[in-house]
Amino acid sequence: MGRTYIVDETVGQYLSNINLQGKAFVSGLLIGQCSSQKDYVILATRTPPKEEQNENLKQPKAKLDNLDEEWTTEHANQVSRMLPGGLLVLGVFIITTLEMGNDFQNALRRLVFAVEKSMNKKKLWDFTEEEVSERVTLHICSSTKKTVCRTYDIHDPKSSAKPADWKYQNGLSSSWVSLECTVHINIHIPLSSTSVSYTLEKNTKTGLARWAKQIENGVYLINGQVKDEDGDLLEGQKKSSRGNVQASSHSFDVRVLTQLCLNSEHRSTATVQICSGSVNLKGAVKCRAYIHCNKPKVKDAVQAVKRDILNTVADRCEILFEDLLLNESPEKKDSGKEFHILPLRVFVPIPGSSVMLCDYKFGDESAEEIKDHFREMLDHMIQIEDLEIAEEINTVCVSSSINTEPSLDNTDDEQPKQPIKTTMVLKIQQNIGVIAAFAVAVLAAGISFHYFSD
Repeated sequence: MGRTYIVDETVGQYLSNINLQGKAFVSGLLIGQCSSQKDYVILATRTPPKEEQNENLKQPKAKLDNLDEEWTTEHANQVSRMLPGGLLVLGVFIITTLEMGNDFQNALRRLVFAVEKSMNKKKLWDFTEEEVSERVTLHICSSTKKTVCRTYDIHDPKSSAKPADWKYQNGLSSSWVSLECTVHINIHIPLSSTSVSYTLEKNTKTGLARWAKQIENGVYLINGQVKDEDGDLLEGQKKSSRGNVQASSHSFDVRVLTQLCLNSEHRSTATVQICSGSVNLKGAVKCRAYIHCNKPKVKDAVQAVKRDILNTVADRCEILFEDLLLNESPEKKDSGKEFHILPLRVFVPIPGSSVMLCDYKFGDESAEEIKDHFREMLDHMIQIEDLEIAEEINTVCVSSSINTEPSLDNTDDEQPKQPIKTTMVLKIQQNIGVIAAFAVAVLAAGISFHYFSD
């Protein structure tokens, strides 16, 4: 028996309202949450069209010659940044004027594997053996309204399509449980001076991978208690007259306890490394995760929080890299100190849902720009007054200094009473005449996090 997808009725309305407008097809992403028994789809968003494709897609074609995998996967990468813990891109959909054929099936199969592979490249975590590894493809024929739903095992490149049930349900996302967490981090990442080609981005990712192990192995307190991971998250909560847990108002506070340093075995193998500088990530990070209210397990809630912590830190590093590449100039390296406004996390509710999506903004970005980004990436209109800024705006001081001392990553779990002042200290050893080294120096102009604690 195949998997069952429980789909919010608003998703069905969204899909039925998509007009091909003479195009051969419209494709997009399906967003929701997996569970052992069934999957939940709470949002769908079509892939933004490329300007140069508009002319090519005016006439319907029997084959999906213009299905741009690279463009779709990039859209999936952008959307995945906007998903809080617990939500995933579950698969892809396509709407055509023709019924499903081998061409469509093969194209969807390639697309769902390409999307999954691209999104997982930059993750700081791995899927567990217990997790659902099936992803969905949905084909809708606009003329006959026929729907074909199939799944593929993304862990098996040779997997064949399996039939799946696609069922609509009213108000599916109106009563999900939220989990909120503030994590105080203090990560020190040395920058090696022995390899010019080893970029700042690679150095940072390696350092974050070591820190990610601490987050994975941490102890998670839910409302101040350690709960049995196989237990019911909503155990003891008030139930309605129908016997269902009234989860719409439930929000759990989560606290993370991690080791402040590596154990003695790891320290005994540490080596002294000559470094050209270091990257310090220090501050308070606001995290949020959502779990469906159909008998959620404690372990599923903890896993959702863990991944939101790891995703939001990794995503903000990546966003800052991109911004530096676009906006930094070599002249800025002449100064001893630099100041950068850090990307902030903002949340916005899905209309008619208790679930909120997120995005990241720099201090000079307006609310209108964030609104436009939501519309472009998720094809949904949001109200500016609904934007919730999770963190405070501040600047970061970047000063140059040589750091040759060996250091280990650590996560600071103490709750500071004062706002955290974050300073990035880094020095890139420049090799005159080597363009690659200069490029690294430009990139390393500033990376840090600074957020106020609760």
